[in-house]
Amino acid sequence: MFILINKPKGMTSHDVIYHVRKITGEKKVGHGGTLDPNATGLLIVGVSRNATKMLGEITKNTSKEYIAEITLGEERTTDDSEGKVTNSSNKKIDLDKIKSVLNKFKGKQKQIPPIFSAIKKDGKKAYEMARKGKDVKLEPREIEVFEVELLSYNYPIMEARFKVSSGTYIRSLARDIGRALGTYAYLSNLQRTAIGKFTINQSVKLEGLDTSNWKEYIIESIT
Repeated sequence: MFILINKPKGMTSHDVIYHVRKITGEKKVGHGGTLDPNATGLLIVGVSRNATKMLGEITKNTSKEYIAEITLGEERTTDDSEGKVTNSSNKKIDLDKIKSVLNKFKGKQKQIPPIFSAIKKDGKKAYEMARKGKDVKLEPREIEVFEVELLSYNYPIMEARFKVSSGTYIRSLARDIGRALGTYAYLSNLQRTAIGKFTINQSVKLEGLDTSNWKEYIIESIT
């Protein structure tokens, strides 16, 4: 059994699991594809032992789609709004250059994940070492950007839609786009709008889920 949840801002993915566990009374509840606390949007939640076992394998090889708000002119330690400013610039970028650079990010490429991530380095989570002030260097990983669409631009804010392979960090894309533009950038807002064939329009807001109605939102299979 699976439920498509629209995760609210400010909650961790684990917080969502805790709430679903309380609502359903099921002990075995898990999610596929973590969302950062400040991100919103689609989270596939498995309810039952079999569902949680299937989640990782299914979502690992599934494309994901996001609407990203990127702020130009600053680079931050976490590559999002939570981090400390490390570099800044007042350079204004024109619309034609934005479009040209975004187009260059389509296709397969190597991406260095954010150091404030759960990726393990020498057996420890990168963000745990980064918080202690240790120098963390992560290896580039191959990702693919299937689609890029500029939705709006009003300096210093641009909004774009990305359809990407699993394992892609939109925070890293924001950082790298800033550098390719000859300035700096960080991810200031993020919504996941699709995972494979499922979209945000099919999801239920967490606050709308309760003990009396949760079974109405059950999807038996996500394959």
